[in-house]
Amino acid sequence: MATVSPGSPLAVETAAVSNSPCVLPGCECPRPRHDSPRVHWEAEGKPHPEDSTVQLMDTAGSDKHPQTGPVPTAPSGHQGQGFVPPEGGFGWLVVFAATWCNGSIFGIQNSFGILHMMLMKEHQDTTDQTSQFRVAWVGALAMGMIFFCSPVVSIFTDHFGCRKTAVGGAFVAFLGLLSSSFATTLGLRYFTYGILFGCGSSFAFQPSLVILGHYFRRRLGLANGVVTATSSLFSMGLPVLLKKGAEPLGLPRTFQILSLFMLIQSLLALTFRPLLPPGGSTAEGAGTEGVTEGGGAPGSANGGWWRRNMLKLRRYFNVRVFSITTYRVWAFGVATAVLGYFVPYVHLINFVKERFGDTKWEWVLLVCIGASSGAGRLLFGKVGDLIPGVRKIYLQVASFMVLGLMSMMIPQCRVFEGLVVVLVFMGLCDGCFITIMAPIAFELVGPMQASQAIGYMLGLMAVPMTAGPPIAGLLHDYFGNYHVAFYLAGVPPMVGGIVLFFVPMAYRRLQGRQGEAADPGSNPGAEPGADHMLKNCSNGDMLPGYTDMEADI
Repeated sequence: MATVSPGSPLAVETAAVSNSPCVLPGCECPRPRHDSPRVHWEAEGKPHPEDSTVQLMDTAGSDKHPQTGPVPTAPSGHQGQGFVPPEGGFGWLVVFAATWCNGSIFGIQNSFGILHMMLMKEHQDTTDQTSQFRVAWVGALAMGMIFFCSPVVSIFTDHFGCRKTAVGGAFVAFLGLLSSSFATTLGLRYFTYGILFGCGSSFAFQPSLVILGHYFRRRLGLANGVVTATSSLFSMGLPVLLKKGAEPLGLPRTFQILSLFMLIQSLLALTFRPLLPPGGSTAEGAGTEGVTEGGGAPGSANGGWWRRNMLKLRRYFNVRVFSITTYRVWAFGVATAVLGYFVPYVHLINFVKERFGDTKWEWVLLVCIGASSGAGRLLFGKVGDLIPGVRKIYLQVASFMVLGLMSMMIPQCRVFEGLVVVLVFMGLCDGCFITIMAPIAFELVGPMQASQAIGYMLGLMAVPMTAGPPIAGLLHDYFGNYHVAFYLAGVPPMVGGIVLFFVPMAYRRLQGRQGEAADPGSNPGAEPGADHMLKNCSNGDMLPGYTDMEADI
């Protein structure tokens, strides 16, 4: 343990804090014992366990506190502020794995309209007037669980890392689809497809969003656009596969074929190797070894155990993102908008059969949504990189407004070709909304809290997204058609778009207040917005998806 000499800068700094005698050997500075752990840590050039801002904003061993021994140097790109993502290389293999993950999960979800028809044939009861309502819950549960589990997935991602979380989730999703092929009742498929497949998809999907931030920063929007655009090829191909290939084989064999996609994903997720400064978690682990509850010396084992676990609990159940006003407004605005988001994907095929009869071409509509969504994701991913800061939210505002309008236009389509045009615009809006979701989270809360910010936001989306399709099915069972269901499905996206419109203005207002409150003379060399990033990087946060266990892999 390093000591502090009486005339050192650290002794002078700590002398101004308290008038109580210091207990450190060889030091006459008036530092009380309950503050001594911080002195020990700073004397060794290590951050205090509750203030890892030093670790994130400075390198190990500051020039303010010179060390007598050699300062160990971390590998290039792995030290605090100096960490620079590779912007390519192995990252493109990670992009491919994330593409397969997104494509498999949402390709299956977006093609549920065909599965919905197959489930209706197998489970329809002519005496039951709520059959549409009951069958719609199978797909709605699966989509809802993807988002409902997101806060828990954030904790798993931070604790176990992106790789283990994604591999385990993909394998659970594989088991859910495989067991759905052996289920014979609708209630059992609520569990196998709705719960197992939905939860597994959530644990596989969210790390695929987070891991991109480890390999890309300057081109993060482009990477997200490539992932989401290329994955839309699954949304184009799976309807053809299900309609022409799997449907004649029957529902059980269809689920078995789909399960292979998730089995492959469990292998591809092994590429999710995180790139982060090793100090991100080692400092925390070391910092809690010698600090007991109340800041005492490492003599009380119970106090040290309690403090370590409280620090972990506070870190993994981090709700500090909700203290950011702009994040709260954005998250609740998006949650409002998605109430009607999943309705067309579930009920579109049934609507076409009722309106146009058995055209044999209804699956083309799902292909149109997938193709236009892919084009929108690639286009708006690049556009998002060109729009600075939180102004990206205006893209989401426009996409939600048009999405709501197009949903209301579906019942007005009198010809099949008109419906194709409406769904092309709907797919473009879908691609815009999904692509810039993660970049907006990074802008609002910073990279240190992005994982849990995305997780909480997706969790808020779970209930409205799950409730939308069953409500639409219930309205169909009551009115005998889908007109009211699609009209009402267009209202929430418009309301959410109006709410999101005020987020950039609120963000600029808060930034102006922070600039007025800051003292320019205290740190003349600081960059604008540094104080904001400092707040985002405090209290031991680290970039999402990194663990000690994966540091040397």
